[in-house]
Amino acid sequence: MSISHWVLGAFAGFVVLACGPAWSQAYPAKPVRVVVVFPPGGGTDIVGRIVFQKVAEQLNHQFIVENRAGAAGMIGAEYVAKTPPDGYTLMVYTQTMLVNAHIYSKTPYDPLKSFVGITPLTRLVSMFAVHPSMPVRNTREFIALAKARPGEIAYGSSGIGGVQHLATSSFASMAGIKLHHVPFKGGGPATIALMGGEIQAIITPIPEIFPHMKSGRVRIIAVSSGTRTKQFPDIPSIGETLKGYDYSSWFGAFAPAGTPRPIVDRLNAEIRKAMADPAVVANLSAQTLDPMPMSPEEFAKLLKSDYDKLGDVVRISGARVD
Repeated sequence: MSISHWVLGAFAGFVVLACGPAWSQAYPAKPVRVVVVFPPGGGTDIVGRIVFQKVAEQLNHQFIVENRAGAAGMIGAEYVAKTPPDGYTLMVYTQTMLVNAHIYSKTPYDPLKSFVGITPLTRLVSMFAVHPSMPVRNTREFIALAKARPGEIAYGSSGIGGVQHLATSSFASMAGIKLHHVPFKGGGPATIALMGGEIQAIITPIPEIFPHMKSGRVRIIAVSSGTRTKQFPDIPSIGETLKGYDYSSWFGAFAPAGTPRPIVDRLNAEIRKAMADPAVVANLSAQTLDPMPMSPEEFAKLLKSDYDKLGDVVRISGARVD
């Protein structure tokens, strides 16, 4: 390499490094769209609006939440993956983006290559609930009953590959029991079916079952995390009985792959600042959600780890859509 080429290369590197902070400080210069890949009113929508409303206040700039739902989030994800990687189109998605890649023979995005993870937003834990007619009050008794009645206990889900399906099939596999899967068109209908006695059990996100806890029409016997939750410290975790079981999910913020690192870092810092705000923490806690901030590097490791883990879970469940 000639001296002139070396000097030019070094100068170019210096310019990139020097301009990085200025670039991030200038961002955003126009409204930012935040694509929520599920319908309004659901958990993903609620979390996205809570967090990015605060980010908008911090930056005194518009962050416009836009719902592009359908096909388990793949419609919105495909749209975001094809937008310019300039930081002006972001996405809020869940662990489902990884699950889809294992369930569908073809997806319009690569979950590990089409996006850059900015940070997880919150952790999502589920509750293990049974119909009050079931003669069980804890996980140990449920397992014993299921072993005595193989294939007779019906559990519900939001559909094939839904969190309820994967959480319960993973539980059944680890417990050595056989349950009957009944898919519904959403977590809400599955919860209603439990209250009506159409199914006998469900492991579903806390926000889905929480409003019915005191109705007398469901019995909560555990939470799906490895340890108890701070919102419900008196409810044991499944992991206390079934060692190693821990099924929790997350909501995350993403940008298209290729988004400049200074912008990703700026967004990460602003989102983490928003999630540390006492009012935001209280608002999320009221939804039984805990902030889960990470660096982009930490999130990338989580995405790869969860992708591999969920591949095993999907194989156990038998979920597949061609």
